[in-house]
Amino acid sequence: MNTGELNLSWADAFIAALAAAGLHRVVLAPGARSAPLALACLRRPELSCEVMTDERAAGYFALGLAKAECVPAAVLCTSGTAAANLLPAVMEANLAGVPLLVLTADRPPEAHGWGANQTADQLRLYGSQVRAFHAVSVPDAAVDQAYLRTLAARLVEECQGPLPGPVHANLPFREPLLPDHIPPPPPLPRPPIRTETRAGCDDVTELAAMLTGRPGVIVCGEMPGTGAQAFAAAVTALAAVLDAPILAEPLSGLRHGAHDRSRVLAHQALFLRQESLPQPEWVLRFGAFPVSRVVQRWLGKLGAARHVLVAPPGRWPDPLWHTDQWVRAEPAAFIAALSPHVSAAPAAWRAAWSRAETDAAGHAARTCAQDPWFEGTVARCLLAALPVGGNCFVGNSLAIRAVDAFGGTSARSLTLHGNRGASGIDGNVATAAGIAVASDAALAVLIGDQAALHDCGGFTALAGRDVVVVVMDNGGGGIFDHLPFAKSVPDTLLRRGWTAPPQVDFAALAATFNLRHAEADDAAGLDRALVQAFAAGGPWLLRARIDRRASQARFDMRQIRGG
Repeated sequence: MNTGELNLSWADAFIAALAAAGLHRVVLAPGARSAPLALACLRRPELSCEVMTDERAAGYFALGLAKAECVPAAVLCTSGTAAANLLPAVMEANLAGVPLLVLTADRPPEAHGWGANQTADQLRLYGSQVRAFHAVSVPDAAVDQAYLRTLAARLVEECQGPLPGPVHANLPFREPLLPDHIPPPPPLPRPPIRTETRAGCDDVTELAAMLTGRPGVIVCGEMPGTGAQAFAAAVTALAAVLDAPILAEPLSGLRHGAHDRSRVLAHQALFLRQESLPQPEWVLRFGAFPVSRVVQRWLGKLGAARHVLVAPPGRWPDPLWHTDQWVRAEPAAFIAALSPHVSAAPAAWRAAWSRAETDAAGHAARTCAQDPWFEGTVARCLLAALPVGGNCFVGNSLAIRAVDAFGGTSARSLTLHGNRGASGIDGNVATAAGIAVASDAALAVLIGDQAALHDCGGFTALAGRDVVVVVMDNGGGGIFDHLPFAKSVPDTLLRRGWTAPPQVDFAALAATFNLRHAEADDAAGLDRALVQAFAAGGPWLLRARIDRRASQARFDMRQIRGG
């Protein structure tokens, strides 16, 4: 596919998805760089297109359309000052709350800053006047066009609220802009967003028909906000009706507690690569995108499965762009509406998953029981020692992955927290201190040595608080040992440029911040230190010394690669 063909294919997919998402009117200001988008609009029968040569007037014309119909209308222009002339209409749409979609064509990134004709910086051109801005990538054959379909749905939704207003998407194109021969346009895709969740409504009835009696899985990521116990009870009850396994992330709130955990899986990071594992026909997702790359890759390969994601408006946790249907609803309300209309899959379906989970749980236990110990052993020890009702803040990098793969499940009420929004290793201790202030329960922190050093200032907030910080000292940034490029970078350079072993005396660090301190070299030693720390109260720093090579070997053993 040459550049012109790729441009038109890209534009066709994007404009068709906008039409499917509910866009009906587009105002076109003629220009060359916008040619792929303009042609895609003009040959889309679902779109009513108006052409105006003055961009300022075109913007206001689209504003009037959106104002009168109270639904998004789009205005499209070429690059350069054409885009600047839309600012007055954008300002009015912002202050008046009118759903205006602004599409600006642009030169490709390599043309900027070198004096190329009609090339100006259009990124965030309208500043705070828009509800959202999206810098769309240059058409790329390596990027799944599902990205464009999801983006189109997002743009229309963002225009509409919760506070209606203008949204800007900037779309660059390389030359040649169009192909020599114009193929027919693609069919209209299915609209991906559904909003009705009342019992008996068409959306719920349609979803129920897709799920009922068919093999599928429920995937639960981190669930922000309150109501974790109510959600756990609701989603496990739905899983029972469907007889579907739940792939539960460590921060989902489902792995620990008194709710029904018979269908809750916690070791999927260990067994999902098994080729013998049966494939689902549907995936129902709640919460954030999964932590485990194994789970991420598995989801990405389920081409035939239908993906449904339940998320509140404004949340788009799908970097794979595989969601076929977005349900904008409060999860518990959605489950209550859906549950009466579905029935179980064949018994053999869940039985296969239960066997895989049982085998993986045994594998995890045996791996963690071997000497020398590693991060997985530390995670199991900590969760086992945490008092009932306690909180555990789990750091990023290897800490969250150790809990994910080896933390297991229990009937004890435990709440796991983490900073998985931007997934930084900074501020972990300070975040945990905030949780300690807002909760009367015991609190543990599981972090690596680099995360501890990144947040020395956070230790000052632990004074007088019952917080046990377990630092996994594995010789620096241990996560880098497990990334693909670690196999090709010489070890001396890997240690110098990435793992960067810290030179720090943790006993002295603990003394500096008036923390009680203990060290452990094995599971038995850590168990004793944890019992002492939780019984004594106050702030503690427990250092778990881990051999870097042992850690690598243990993590390499974690995958069960059954046939």
